[in-house]
Amino acid sequence: MSRAATPSSHVPSVDRILPGIGLMLVFCIVAPLIDVASKIAVQTVSPGVVTLARFLVQAALMAPIVLLMRLPMRMNASIARLILLRALANIGSTICFVAAVRVMPIADALAVTFLSPFILLLMGRFLLGEQVGARRIAASVVAFCGAMLVIQPSFARFGATALLPVGCAFFFALYMLVTRHLSREQHPVTMQLNTALAASLICITLLSIGTAADIEPFSFVLPAGTIWLACLAVGAAATVSHLAITYALSLAPSSTLAPLNYLEIVTGTIFGFLFFGDFPGGMIWTGIAVIVSSGLYVINRERALARLRLPRELAR
Repeated sequence: MSRAATPSSHVPSVDRILPGIGLMLVFCIVAPLIDVASKIAVQTVSPGVVTLARFLVQAALMAPIVLLMRLPMRMNASIARLILLRALANIGSTICFVAAVRVMPIADALAVTFLSPFILLLMGRFLLGEQVGARRIAASVVAFCGAMLVIQPSFARFGATALLPVGCAFFFALYMLVTRHLSREQHPVTMQLNTALAASLICITLLSIGTAADIEPFSFVLPAGTIWLACLAVGAAATVSHLAITYALSLAPSSTLAPLNYLEIVTGTIFGFLFFGDFPGGMIWTGIAVIVSSGLYVINRERALARLRLPRELAR
């Protein structure tokens, strides 16, 4: 998602990189608040209601921004299909994560979701035929082993719920894969609004079916009291964090920002401890260290390959 290199601008200026880093830090601080608000709300209402709240609030907040920026909303059938797929993937990742943090500590669930870059790597290899070297595949295997170190004690405590963050990671990787293609066709702010609108309609349909069929994760229960605030906070934090990372990536290369993303595990752990008294155990910290180390290795590998490609691109 980094900008294409040109002879005159292949090195982004410092005055653009520093604001980009600042916005990435905003993302790492605000994004775990989605998890905190979700964990509070989901103790009273279903994961489906929390997910619907996220997208309704996100749509309400994004609509005036799109109007102020005078961005076009029209889309062709191809873009509409991608928006629908993006919305479904976003719903899947949100439902899985919200259902997981209902009982799991935030840090445990969040650590496993960091498998998504590796799943995305494998999707690119097997679905799109992208070249993926043996070293990056090995890093993916190591990261999966790290995830198992996190999941194993969680599975002993919480049962099959401990596997939900893996589902979240899969759906988020699919979400990023679709976003990569859609970003060539639509402005990122418009994309966020269209995705939120589509996801809201899908969630309303799922909740209608779930309530009628008495399927608890998708049953509708009207929030009461402070749970309203928690549901609103989910949508507000999601909007702010996603806008922050979108504009961060427009200012600084993804290779610069990607390592900072792992700070989200730190802030998620801090918030989990402050709000719920949860703190990861020894084996879980070992798993987190393995996942983060594998991720940093892949990022460093991408940088090295990019440095090799750059002289060839500039010579064309």
